[in-house]
Amino acid sequence: MGFGIRDGRRQAKDNLSTDEEGDCSRCGGSATASSIPGYLQCSKCNYEWKDPESENNNSGPRDSITRDTERLDEFKREMQSGQGLARVLGVDDGLDDAQKKSLNRLQDKWMSGMHGQYNAAEEERKPLMISFDDEDNLLETQVGKIYLTDNVFDGGEEIRVEYPGKGTEFYVINEDDALGWKRGRTLQETARNIASIINRTSNLVHASAEGTTVAIELRDVKLDTDSIVIFVDDPGGKNMSVERLGVMLDSDEIQVYEDYHQVIKIALADGIITPSEDQMLWAMRQNLGISDEDHVRIVIDIFGDNAVKECPDCGVNVPLYTEYGAWWCEGCQQWV
Repeated sequence: MGFGIRDGRRQAKDNLSTDEEGDCSRCGGSATASSIPGYLQCSKCNYEWKDPESENNNSGPRDSITRDTERLDEFKREMQSGQGLARVLGVDDGLDDAQKKSLNRLQDKWMSGMHGQYNAAEEERKPLMISFDDEDNLLETQVGKIYLTDNVFDGGEEIRVEYPGKGTEFYVINEDDALGWKRGRTLQETARNIASIINRTSNLVHASAEGTTVAIELRDVKLDTDSIVIFVDDPGGKNMSVERLGVMLDSDEIQVYEDYHQVIKIALADGIITPSEDQMLWAMRQNLGISDEDHVRIVIDIFGDNAVKECPDCGVNVPLYTEYGAWWCEGCQQWV
């Protein structure tokens, strides 16, 4: 019996010991940048600790729930003092009457009910992205969603975020890579892991986990919502799918020509076929039995001959040659 107790103590000691060659005090993993300023995160177990060399730990108050509450209270006091939204935002000089009336409408309609939340352990601070139409109605800021349906991944699953002229961001399932996402204990945890890695590295979008769904929003209001591409490459069993503008962009779900027409309209809303969109449309054509010639005919029927394709090698938008039914890149001297 005594041997069992000693053996258990030895195992407990081994479990609690650290790897002196690593950075993490829990598992000895490598340190990576955390989403919390002034902190580091373990690439293996996601444990976070203070960065001793960071200036954030030595100067000024750190972002926290208490600090957020203080800022919100300060904003409310400024608004209640009668300064008005224009003065609080620092844009009260040089406004014409129409602009002043618009700001007053926004203040009356939205400021009193403004609220929001974020997970400080998982997400970077999300900028206040609010868009209005000409009548000051609040517009939807989401540009797409990634739906997770199964937590058993086969390996090789990849999420791409793409924008013409700005390149492609790749997010691959890889638990050993600090820039890869990993499967969590539950589908909800996997969604949070995906949202977290996108937020840490993406220059194009912000992601937020909503249960088993990852919602995608643009980081910069100057980006065109029609141009952003969200693509999922799921080579094994179907675990993920993408929704854009209420349409599921899933090659397995495309059943009829009308579905393909709808996807073409979404993919070419900005007049450009990106490499990821090209791959997605190709997979859909294989399921439906649509030839490349029919594909070009559909594109011309909907958009004319002005639709361009982004060359996957040089990134230049190349023209469609209707007589050949294909796009030609002059710089690379190849059909794309």
